[in-house]
Amino acid sequence: MMSVVAVLALSACSNGSSPAAKAPSQVAPAQAVAATVQRGEGNPYEVLGSEVWDVPDPVSGRGYQVFVALPAGYADNPDKRYPVLYVADADYAFPLVWQMARRLNVEGRKIEDFILVGLSYAKGEGGMQSRRRDYTPTTNGPSSSPADAVHGGASDYITYLETQALPFVAQRYRSDESRRLFLGHSYGALLGTQLLLERPQLFSGYILGSPSYWFDKHVMERGLAAAGKATDLPVRAYMYVGEYEAPQHGGSVDMVVDAQRMSGLLRARGGEALQLKLDVLNDEDHLSVAPRGFMHGLKYVLAAPQG
Repeated sequence: MMSVVAVLALSACSNGSSPAAKAPSQVAPAQAVAATVQRGEGNPYEVLGSEVWDVPDPVSGRGYQVFVALPAGYADNPDKRYPVLYVADADYAFPLVWQMARRLNVEGRKIEDFILVGLSYAKGEGGMQSRRRDYTPTTNGPSSSPADAVHGGASDYITYLETQALPFVAQRYRSDESRRLFLGHSYGALLGTQLLLERPQLFSGYILGSPSYWFDKHVMERGLAAAGKATDLPVRAYMYVGEYEAPQHGGSVDMVVDAQRMSGLLRARGGEALQLKLDVLNDEDHLSVAPRGFMHGLKYVLAAPQG
């Protein structure tokens, strides 16, 4: 169990700017003990060892939150800084990745300790409403979308990350800002690819799962293919896709071929500085592949030093 923190469900907490909020290293022993016990009497199950902070977007006026889980030794190593992994679709990915990270090091250290940050959907919105807008590059969404669906807000959302969410984490926690990592699946991986291409300075590593490169008639691929000369991208990236994400297995688009083609374009674009691995994971579809891809990705971008 994480050694620090307030016990908070994935719900609102006090704003990070509040002077009354305790820094993680200041959590009292009694609070730390309480953080290892679930509340009973019908209360909701909580992600123990987590913190939730409101980090709104002053431009759009939308409310967002960041969910934070700290490594076990955080409080005991006040001079140490840690890689920080930001995960999109946090309602799903945050608790899953947190538990995976713990399990990976049970029988010997497989990955580095890191700070985990979940990026919430906009408060008051459903997941699909929020991610359609915030994770996609253009307004030309698929024809199957509801009539009132809004797409194409990724550039604005990336600006929110750059000016609000990332600085909030950097100021409050001992993050190694040279080791910021990003994880996204589906539309989240589409967002991650846009981050890689448009703001390469923001993250040094990526886990890109089953990317929706089909979006807007392969707009991301078309833009990359039309780009100018190669630019060094000094990042480490892991991309995965499920074997069954293809028409021969009932898929409406061929996400396997899309991922293979884009990985080739990215390698050509990123030069020798880009370390990119693509896995086509057998016996998996778009929904089942994520946990397995997350596990492989963690071991690739956060591999513990050997020897």
